[in-house]
Amino acid sequence: MFGAVVVGIGTVGWVRIRDMLAPLPGSPAEKLTVRGFISRRSLHSQQGVNEISVEEAVNTGDIHVAFICTENVSHEDNVRTFLQAGKHVCVEYPMTMNYKAAVELWDLAQEKGVILHEEHIELLTEDYKQLKKEVEGKILQEGTLHFTGSVQHQLAIHKCLPSTILLFPHPNRRVFSDGSGRSITGNPAPGGALKPGFGFPAFSGIARLTWLVELFGELSVTAATMEEDSATNSSKMTAKLLTADNKPLTWIEERGLGLPRTKNINFHFDSCTLTQIPAAPRGAVGLFMQDLIHFSAKLVGQASPEELQREKIRILHCLELADRIQQLCQR
Repeated sequence: MFGAVVVGIGTVGWVRIRDMLAPLPGSPAEKLTVRGFISRRSLHSQQGVNEISVEEAVNTGDIHVAFICTENVSHEDNVRTFLQAGKHVCVEYPMTMNYKAAVELWDLAQEKGVILHEEHIELLTEDYKQLKKEVEGKILQEGTLHFTGSVQHQLAIHKCLPSTILLFPHPNRRVFSDGSGRSITGNPAPGGALKPGFGFPAFSGIARLTWLVELFGELSVTAATMEEDSATNSSKMTAKLLTADNKPLTWIEERGLGLPRTKNINFHFDSCTLTQIPAAPRGAVGLFMQDLIHFSAKLVGQASPEELQREKIRILHCLELADRIQQLCQR
């Protein structure tokens, strides 16, 4: 068994504990057992699990795994702390706020002989899986992925957490159903695009960039701009990308008061044009449970070295692209 600690008891941290307490029968996730959680607030006990300190988690021999579920800017330090202690780490995206730090962390994981896993549940959604099927075999000519999101409301949780649970704000998190009839909605509070702590949009929105890389392969950045209007409480990041075949892609992250939370696509292929993400039925297994199973499979040696290397290359590539986009926008 792998003893685990959850760092950060916001929306995702709460779900991580829930899923480890009731893993999918017959899955590698049954090899995980939650030993405690770490919070910057004094919460004492959550779902029957006790709060522990960082020092306890790092030095306790029966804790082998850390789940990092904090705000984005603290991911790097938390990951580094547990890797240094020889613990396996599962971290919510983005792993870091710059490419160089991510490379250092992966090197550290390799040095310590432990697994470093970055969560990407956006690749596990049924609509993405259906979109990938639609794209396969088609030759891209040009395309656009335009994400919009509101900055109007505070985080709201529906049918997932008891009303007594206090949550860390998670304004960069996505709206999703976890496949169990529970849905989680996260939007930032008024005051601009994303609160300090969640990073530049190329990093906080890296799920959309990951979609593009998974759909169309290795990309390069040719241009990027960032528009912000404090009067209307809005922001818009636009990145111009090229595929390996020199086909143009545009990625837009836009936030403003009252904007619907949605992804709009316009992918023009040699044979057709896709302007809507295909509708797909809800999956039988929740998104975070799927990710937990994927991570657990790595822990028990069920993932091939080739699979691990492919995933590492894709994650680092996306972080390198995000880094380049931020540099161009801040010139």
